[in-house]
Amino acid sequence: MTTFKGIRGTAIQSVSSDPTNPEEGQIWYNNTIGVLKGYKTVNVGAWVSGGNLNTARQGLGGAGTQTAGLGFAGGNPAYTNATEKYDGTSWTNTGNMATTRSYIAGCGTQTAGLAFGGENTSSVSSNATEEFDGSTWGPGGNLNTARRILAGCGTQTAGLAFGGYTAPPAPTGPSNATEKYDGTSWTTSGNLGTARYGIMGFGTQTAGVAFGGNPFITTAQKFDGSTWTNTGSLNTGRMSGAGAGTQTAGLAFGGQLTGNVDTTATEEFNGSTWTTAGSLATARRYLAGAGIQTSALAFGGNNPTPGFISSTEEYINPSFAVQKITTS
Repeated sequence: MTTFKGIRGTAIQSVSSDPTNPEEGQIWYNNTIGVLKGYKTVNVGAWVSGGNLNTARQGLGGAGTQTAGLGFAGGNPAYTNATEKYDGTSWTNTGNMATTRSYIAGCGTQTAGLAFGGENTSSVSSNATEEFDGSTWGPGGNLNTARRILAGCGTQTAGLAFGGYTAPPAPTGPSNATEKYDGTSWTTSGNLGTARYGIMGFGTQTAGVAFGGNPFITTAQKFDGSTWTNTGSLNTGRMSGAGAGTQTAGLAFGGQLTGNVDTTATEEFNGSTWTTAGSLATARRYLAGAGIQTSALAFGGNNPTPGFISSTEEYINPSFAVQKITTS
């Protein structure tokens, strides 16, 4: 007869409390509560703590992956041009941006990043673009529409910028403008269906997703390289959160809710619908994100209670959890 010991090489232990660091497939009997338990993969992702930014700030831009991330610009409260690189454990300072600004957008990788838009130290919306080569920033082509609190996705040679808030010297208000970057210059493309700022996004230049934004809407739209079309709505309407992933496997996290409340809410997108997932440990707005749906990075931001935030969180899906084992 096949036994658990024969399969796993160990017997089922009887313990007074659950083990601190169980292994996948491990089973034990908790004799304090009289329950048989096991450790297994679960489909709901979870956030775990990562290394802190060297400079706590909000309104920063993000790019890269969970193990090769990039954070740049922002404010605390003075605006900064500081840039940091993440190796999966800790952040290291690297070359500063040429322009100091906050409420910026970014995309690309740690060795080929793109930063665009934002607000400068004179509270004027910026059209400046900068390209990062892994150590230094160089100038890129200017946006056609200067704006702050916008979103972006894609790569350094195929970037996408959308939404935001225009301000002096341009007419003031939310923007529906969409622009595509080819590595040299920006070209105007199809407008968003809803003009908004505090918008979030992920994906590529030809397969992007825009979601949320002021006034705390749930609306989401998909981009095919020329036009935007409506898709499934967020479960939690929000603005100034962050996103990561692709058009068919994306992640939305954090942001501000109505009533000046920040959220820890995380949602996974499968290309048509959003599903609630594991919450951030720290509620925050004006944070940055990077990575993909199964291994995302959330860092920086602001919250009325702790103020400017330096903490980093890493999203893992699939994750693991202790489960009760029942019999019928």
